[in-house]
Amino acid sequence: MAEPQIPTVDLSPFFTEDDEDGKNKAMEIITKACSEHGFFQIVNHGVPVDLLQRALELSRVFFEYPSEEKLKSSAPPDAPLPAGYNTQPQQSPDKNEYLLMFPPGSSFNVFPQDPPQFKQVLEDVFSNLTKTAAVVETVVNQCLGLPPNLLKEFNHERSWDFMVALRYFPATESENNGLTQHEDGNCLSFVFQDDTGGLQVLRDGEWIPVIPTKGTLVVNLGDVIQVLSNNTFKSATHRVVRPKGRSRYSFAFFHNLQGDKWIEPLPQFAGNIGKPPIYRGFRYSEYQQLRLRNKTHPPTTPEDEIRITHYKISS
Repeated sequence: MAEPQIPTVDLSPFFTEDDEDGKNKAMEIITKACSEHGFFQIVNHGVPVDLLQRALELSRVFFEYPSEEKLKSSAPPDAPLPAGYNTQPQQSPDKNEYLLMFPPGSSFNVFPQDPPQFKQVLEDVFSNLTKTAAVVETVVNQCLGLPPNLLKEFNHERSWDFMVALRYFPATESENNGLTQHEDGNCLSFVFQDDTGGLQVLRDGEWIPVIPTKGTLVVNLGDVIQVLSNNTFKSATHRVVRPKGRSRYSFAFFHNLQGDKWIEPLPQFAGNIGKPPIYRGFRYSEYQQLRLRNKTHPPTTPEDEIRITHYKISS
């Protein structure tokens, strides 16, 4: 039996004016994927493939530096946001180190001096992914049947977007989690990974590997879209499983939401028009603080972890 695959969407019709058939085909695939599990891949997405490969190469060089060299790129202790280099807390079940950046020009950013080209490449990747995320957000808006530009106008503040270069440590004999099972709390996430593999999505109770393909971006929906659509579209449950004897390198870009935004099911999907609202309203920053606590103070049992179900209305 052939191994199940994550659907792949050609995004090129959305960069032209006259390919309605291509747009309709892409939207059909995206709608099905988002209704079922919230995961799909995109090609011809507008981000130069050689730029993505260069970013992976330079991140590999950076993460192989000694710890004292990498720590020079860490944010100061009083920084309001954790940009720059960091590692997961020792008590965290996630086993990776990372370099985090906000949009180019942000005063929070802390970039490595070496490799010397790294800063420029990171900023170029970020700028390109910002444009691609805007296209995908518009497509998701169409797939949901929302008024034109509703999601764009709802989520117009881009200063909260961020990107993370990641290195997952090789698995040990007793532990292979790189990133434990979770859903992203934002709107849309984009991942490009090296050829190591390890990213998996939960579909129909089965963990499906996302096979690395050069030049492909993996897209997954986050909790914000699930709540706004009142569960019409699903936030993707995924994880990273580390291989033995080999590090895994990837980048993740988060199309985020401004912190004080109020989140609740849109009237197009709840109330008199749709089914009753599944979630009570909440402020986005409140939810992010609760999710951060999952990392800094890991719950004793998985059931105690704060997820979007925290805001679910009891039936």
